[in-house]
Amino acid sequence: MTQLKRTPLFEWYKESGGKTIDFGGWELPVQFSSIKEEHQAVRTKAGLFDVSHMGEVSIKGKDSLAFLQKLMTNDVSALKPGGAQYTAMCYENGGTVDDLLVYKKAEDDYLAVINASNIEKDLEWMLQHQSGDVELVNLSDATALLALQGPLAEQVLQTLTEEKLRDIKFFKFREDVPVAGVNALVSRTGYTGEDGFELYCRSEDAPVLWSAILKAGKEDGVLPCGLGARDTLRFESNLPLYGQELSKDITPIEAGIGFAVKPGKEADFFGKEVLKNQKENGAPRKMAGLEMLDKGIPRHGYPVFKNGERIGEVTTGTQSPTLKKNVGLALLKAEFTGLETEVEVEIRGRHLRAKVVSTPFYKRPRG
Repeated sequence: MTQLKRTPLFEWYKESGGKTIDFGGWELPVQFSSIKEEHQAVRTKAGLFDVSHMGEVSIKGKDSLAFLQKLMTNDVSALKPGGAQYTAMCYENGGTVDDLLVYKKAEDDYLAVINASNIEKDLEWMLQHQSGDVELVNLSDATALLALQGPLAEQVLQTLTEEKLRDIKFFKFREDVPVAGVNALVSRTGYTGEDGFELYCRSEDAPVLWSAILKAGKEDGVLPCGLGARDTLRFESNLPLYGQELSKDITPIEAGIGFAVKPGKEADFFGKEVLKNQKENGAPRKMAGLEMLDKGIPRHGYPVFKNGERIGEVTTGTQSPTLKKNVGLALLKAEFTGLETEVEVEIRGRHLRAKVVSTPFYKRPRG
């Protein structure tokens, strides 16, 4: 039996009673207290996530921009040093290799942050298309990633650093920031729909940083959070999860992340023609929000019907902790995705009524 991989914080999970599961070959905590309690903490205060299972790849060399432009759907040339960009990598048929973040550290110096379950596949894809003066280094094992998310994230983190965090704007970052004595890349990004920061540090420094943040946030109600709350938070905010809303068979346009696809950029990229056509003329399928009208929870893989015809399937669904409603995301034939369209979800052999609603299900209050 294959040994599950563990992050540098695994011993802490054991001591704190974190309930772990196998997540893409990693032994990770699904929850520490309860999913609902952790979800609520992030929406109202702040929560701390260990996301050290994510992959990091350094991309350097004078041809690194040309290399990234060929692989990425977004326009990497728009990035300035200190900026981050959400993008996707696609196959020639428009299907998705992965969705990821690209950080521009300096000219000819980038960091790509990729999904844990795709590290080997993504690296293979990158190496397959490597050309010119491009150096790829897999930093995943040497790098830990913590995410402090929620309305109090800045306030709590500011007590641990002299860096002015308010000056780090959304999708911007600073390198070599001392936080609780640990050098970190601090990025104003996240996967919860809330304000917050992601902190990249050396693997061996992660336990110190983790403990310091929890201690600093204890009085403010900051909780350690697991994969369960991470999933409900990203789902409510309509942030796609690879393997559910995105896959080799689902294009970024179908998944609803067309904003990260720039067919107008000068460089050719894999899948450009297919994605350009879908963006201009509409994709045959679209991701839609569903709200159950009958009692039942739509789960991943459940088929969706209209007048007896199967029109798609649920990609993610749950009872929304914020809305207290049974909702789901579903990839449907485009003609059935108009708001208020009634459809049926097959749940345990029964066809239960649902309607198409707008997404995201949750938007954080501004101000």
